[in-house]
Amino acid sequence: MELTKKEISVLQEMAKQYMEYATLPIQKEKIRLWKALNRSKMERPMVVIDQIPWNEMNNEHELDLFVEDPVFRRVEYYLKREVYKYKHYPVDMVLDPFIRVPKAISNTGYGLKVEEESLYASGNVSSHVYTNQLIKEEDANKIKDMVITHDEEETKRRYETASEIFKGIAPVMMEGNMFHLGVWDHLSQFMGVENIYFDLVDEPEKLHVFMERITTSVIKGIEQSNKLKIYDTNANTCHCSYIYTDELLPDSGMGKETITKNGWAFGLAQLFSSVSPSVTEEFELPYIKRMAEYFGMIYYGCCDRLDDRLDLVLTIPHLKKVSCSPWSVREAFAEKIGPKVIMSNKPTPALVATASLDEDEIRRDLQRTVDAARKNNVNLEMILKDISTVKCEPERLTRWANIAMDVVNNY
Repeated sequence: MELTKKEISVLQEMAKQYMEYATLPIQKEKIRLWKALNRSKMERPMVVIDQIPWNEMNNEHELDLFVEDPVFRRVEYYLKREVYKYKHYPVDMVLDPFIRVPKAISNTGYGLKVEEESLYASGNVSSHVYTNQLIKEEDANKIKDMVITHDEEETKRRYETASEIFKGIAPVMMEGNMFHLGVWDHLSQFMGVENIYFDLVDEPEKLHVFMERITTSVIKGIEQSNKLKIYDTNANTCHCSYIYTDELLPDSGMGKETITKNGWAFGLAQLFSSVSPSVTEEFELPYIKRMAEYFGMIYYGCCDRLDDRLDLVLTIPHLKKVSCSPWSVREAFAEKIGPKVIMSNKPTPALVATASLDEDEIRRDLQRTVDAARKNNVNLEMILKDISTVKCEPERLTRWANIAMDVVNNY
């Protein structure tokens, strides 16, 4: 799809705004602070805001999109979101001084399409009922090996087009693929969470067969990605966390060879918050460990409660960061995680969704986490994410950001 003059103009103007921020000296300082945290020598806790209810952010039409081509519409959207966040609540985010354009990579996935009924609740939040497509053990054959391909000619075309559009404004970096190792999330969509819970009791061996099959599929995808050398080792975030490291990504766009051992991946098993640690040990650890071996560093966890099974999680190969969700007891988590692995705390987004914003409660909540980390000599980052609503008051995130930065700057 050929871009119009107006579309090119929109992309160029957004790139100029983006680069104004991306070339500020503070970006290098933030990278330095992130590298200190990621080598487990934290100077102060780091703060991120991500996974925002964008449908509530566009009061001034700053996020309106004009580009029709799907590749460059994605570029436009990325630039507008990054600029918006940096203008309104930058906290410790880093803007790399180049424009990211996706390579032409295709992934066939697991061979199953999610079958569901959705109830649109409010904003960007829906509830889902999933159809169970994996009922019998032989249904494991429905799970196919991933097939990953790279259209090098199309990637070249995208690069040349982007280089022409952004000539004299910004360099272009082609973006590779990354892997989501939280395969229980996918299995939940293919089966339904309740069905999995019943099978954990009634037919555990069947679930092992499914997990073996889906894990093999992921590993096949990893191996193909490495053969094609298309892994994104220049990505500066993994699961909303900034990942600058001397070993892998010492500076913007300075990653190593584009294979998984030089990059990050993330894993999780969110539905296991409602089961015992022994279930995590049996049904998650053997599989996540095999997948994690292929990567340089691993971020583990999301909304899962992990303080009661952190000893198990800490055995995952190449583990660098672990999520401390609002469902974890943060003091217990800080006591157990130790000095090497980073505590990636998730402050509760409920505090920006109340009828009126209670800034004192937000400060107390953040200070409680910082105090737990300080007491136990823990390396800490705090990521406000999974934000379903701010009651259509975008300024709430700015107010949260100001409080958070005040707390960490007084660490």
